[in-house]
Amino acid sequence: MRTHYPRTPHLPWSPGATSDDVRAEGLAGFAGREIVVTEKLDGENTTLYRDGLHARSLDSGHHPSRAWVKGLQGRIGAGIPAGWRVCGENVYARHSLAYTDLESWFYGFSVWDDSDRCLDWDDTVGFLRTVGVPAPRVLWRGVFDERALRRLRPDPSRQEGYVVRTVAGFVRDEFGRRVAKWVRAGHVSTDTHWMYAAVVENGLGPAAPLWAVRSGAAPDPAGLLDAVGIGPAHGGADRLSVSSGPVAVAAEESVREVAGRLDVLGRTGDARLAGVLAALLHDRPRGSLGPVLAGRLGIPQARRVADLVGLYPRLHAPFPDSERRAGLLRMTPAADLGVLHAVAASVPGGRTREGREQVEWSSLYAEDAGLLGAAPLEPLRTGLREALAGAGVTAEAADRCWAQAREAYAEGRIGTVEEAVAATWRWRSGEFPRLVQLVGPSGSGKSTLARTFPHAECVSLDDLRTERGDRSDQSANAEVVRRGLERLDAALSYGGTVVWDATSLTERQRDPVLAVARRRNALVTQVVVLVGEDELVRRNACRPHPVPAEVLDRQLRRYSPPYPGRAHRTWYAGPGGGIEDRAGGLDQRELWGVRD
Repeated sequence: MRTHYPRTPHLPWSPGATSDDVRAEGLAGFAGREIVVTEKLDGENTTLYRDGLHARSLDSGHHPSRAWVKGLQGRIGAGIPAGWRVCGENVYARHSLAYTDLESWFYGFSVWDDSDRCLDWDDTVGFLRTVGVPAPRVLWRGVFDERALRRLRPDPSRQEGYVVRTVAGFVRDEFGRRVAKWVRAGHVSTDTHWMYAAVVENGLGPAAPLWAVRSGAAPDPAGLLDAVGIGPAHGGADRLSVSSGPVAVAAEESVREVAGRLDVLGRTGDARLAGVLAALLHDRPRGSLGPVLAGRLGIPQARRVADLVGLYPRLHAPFPDSERRAGLLRMTPAADLGVLHAVAASVPGGRTREGREQVEWSSLYAEDAGLLGAAPLEPLRTGLREALAGAGVTAEAADRCWAQAREAYAEGRIGTVEEAVAATWRWRSGEFPRLVQLVGPSGSGKSTLARTFPHAECVSLDDLRTERGDRSDQSANAEVVRRGLERLDAALSYGGTVVWDATSLTERQRDPVLAVARRRNALVTQVVVLVGEDELVRRNACRPHPVPAEVLDRQLRRYSPPYPGRAHRTWYAGPGGGIEDRAGGLDQRELWGVRD
């Protein structure tokens, strides 16, 4: 069934409203509600379905500007459930405004389910990312405030206006009270209607290759490198930045192969992009890759790409079948196993005879065990979450229960939600100490972050060195660590929260701390700080107690962040010190693209 997109009413102060336009009859539909304001794009209203599309008119015919969006629908249509529709703006052709930096030639702004209900905004954005479509830029979000909206000042030379909608979803009959727009004066500034003029493409920006991969298009390796800030346009002397030669050819072969494998698996959106980028960047150091990618992809996607790069070699090595199920399941907090196997099979190491045999056997085992789906633990997580919420269990206690259930499931000791509920009873009270283990090179902001945990005792190795007389003296590290572990053990024995403030660069450095936490039955949260090398060098030069340049360089070469699942919870902080991503908690999706 095809559905005409409703006419959006103009806000009372919209200067572009004409006598033929629909005007909002008051703003009561927004009062007291959270709203989101997005940029209004100058294009053609278009609706995509599982089996086709149309412009605003249901009988819209062919036009050259619609050819590209037809190809997009062909790629993403299978990901749109029957009876659903994705409404958005086709901005392939220039209308009145000339765009030069678009992420895609189609932006989605609403998703409607088979009951004719518009999804809430956050679910809309999540669904769009799953199929590989960007949403318009958010200009403002908050509880409706007319004065705040009137203060918005779009640039009429670059922006057509803005659209206001409630964050909460709504049924079609409520559209006129939940959505409104502001349009610039004289927004149609051409003498000839765009449909009767020569088609002029709007310009795509550097992020466009990322969205193309998300939507199922053939990857462009050079464009992807530039999009993540690694290519020649960014001064990269990296061997992956070259456009010819055997390394470039091998990278392109890996990218083509992984894209094909991911398509067979049905992976789209961020999952497909993560796999393609991991194959392209497979030989980069994992410790430096996350911070490099975070600025362009955001921390959640950046760390997932880096974790794929770190984990795929494990599938090339022999592994005892008696431990294979547990080993694979322990990887699931960090990686989609289907994507991981696709990467491992596509990179050069997976094309050797031994590597190919190991990956194929692991893949067959994982498929037989039902582990190649996007989130094999999702039914267990959802069931346990609902059961614990019904019992009034607090968030931290629920996270602890989930971590224990996840490990018990990997070991084969439980297999159902009911067994998970029964196996986690001892952690529901929340009566256990908490350990926060900070992870990151010198200058990443760990000590500043440590101070943000209220009522926590901090065990700092730098402070222990200062007590010995010299903060920079590394000659007695073994003794300093021993004293730190003693203090940690004593602090945890009294309950409460303890922060371990040290670089904790490698698993060998982190393990003794985790051993103390296990003895005291503490909930462990590892906080990984992702800061790029250039910023670390700059900060180190400004510190009261800078580490020597060669020491920082050694740290960066040794750095191997923990994988999600190593601790009960893993949090990720950006250069500003704020927590920007979480893994391992019961309310966090174990993988991208998974929606309740």
